[in-house]
Amino acid sequence: MILSDLIDIMNSIAPPILSESWDNCGLQIGDENKDIKKILLALNAVDNVVDEAIKNNVDLIITHHPFIFKGIKSISSNTYRGNIIYKLIKNNVALFAAHTNLDIANEGVNDVLAKLLDLENTQVLKVTRREKSYKIVVFVPESHGEMVRDAISNKGAGWIGNYSHCTYNINGFGTFMPRENTNPYIGKEGVVEKVNEVRIETIVPHNRLNNVLNAMIKSHPYEEVAYDIYPLENKGQEWGLGRIGEMKTKVSLWDFANNIKNILGSKGLKFYGNISKDIKKVAVCGGSGADFISDAHNKGADVYITSDIKYHDAQNAMERNLALIDAGHYYTEKTVLPELKSRLEKIIDEDINIIISDKDDCSPYNIL
Repeated sequence: MILSDLIDIMNSIAPPILSESWDNCGLQIGDENKDIKKILLALNAVDNVVDEAIKNNVDLIITHHPFIFKGIKSISSNTYRGNIIYKLIKNNVALFAAHTNLDIANEGVNDVLAKLLDLENTQVLKVTRREKSYKIVVFVPESHGEMVRDAISNKGAGWIGNYSHCTYNINGFGTFMPRENTNPYIGKEGVVEKVNEVRIETIVPHNRLNNVLNAMIKSHPYEEVAYDIYPLENKGQEWGLGRIGEMKTKVSLWDFANNIKNILGSKGLKFYGNISKDIKKVAVCGGSGADFISDAHNKGADVYITSDIKYHDAQNAMERNLALIDAGHYYTEKTVLPELKSRLEKIIDEDINIIISDKDDCSPYNIL
């Protein structure tokens, strides 16, 4: 499989459109035509991880954190970052990053965290994007109504919740006159034709609109297809950072914090709040999520799990009677790697070896 095909797969798992504006996701280093036979997954492209990739003849490293965030003024093997870039290029190892798009995406970092905690009724904590929806209306001869309905439904039109193939249909008749240089499916040149038709209406999300329209036109018998597209104000699917949900039973903050430490394998876990406080509703955000303390409080969370909590962040939460658990940046994000490995293996048909780095524990702290 070539790298460009793998990029398409990664973009289907973590769509680039979900990325935050300040982020730098996607291909960082490499040739899109390169053959890929072995992939290494890691949170960071640190020196140890790059050496691991080279030692294991890896063709592509997929990281969570982008290695290149800002402009690079020089690439020298005498600098830490320059040496990594130098080694990657010299050894023909490509580098790809999925960061905030993987945080936000379904089954990404935050969904994995919520799943590990066995949270129920989970929702997005901080909405960053709402999908725009459209209504499409198409006029089809009755003989082809079912064919066109199936074609557009199979491409993603007409989904409402867990219901598919949702359309509304009105029978009527259409008129038209074929003019010169036409090749009508029905009718004769210069003669007004009257045809029994069905008006099909359905809703289409923005990301499926082009595919639905192409399927509609391809399945429609007319040379010129009559259809309308209406932008809607309907609330579409929401994406965003963090998740919030409920535990099956209440536990004390003390017991909950100890459970989190064991689940995530956190070293030096810190928590803030009354150790006897009952915990039922839980908010999570992998990585640095202090900016969403108010969102967790406003949505009724008893505790918020994230990392990189500062002194005044903790004070802010305590004033709101919101317990906090700082489980560590690395530990709140590394859990996505096994899930990403599993998803890639299910999608990729070819024989590609995918491994998770064992040199990636790059927390800069030493815990006494």
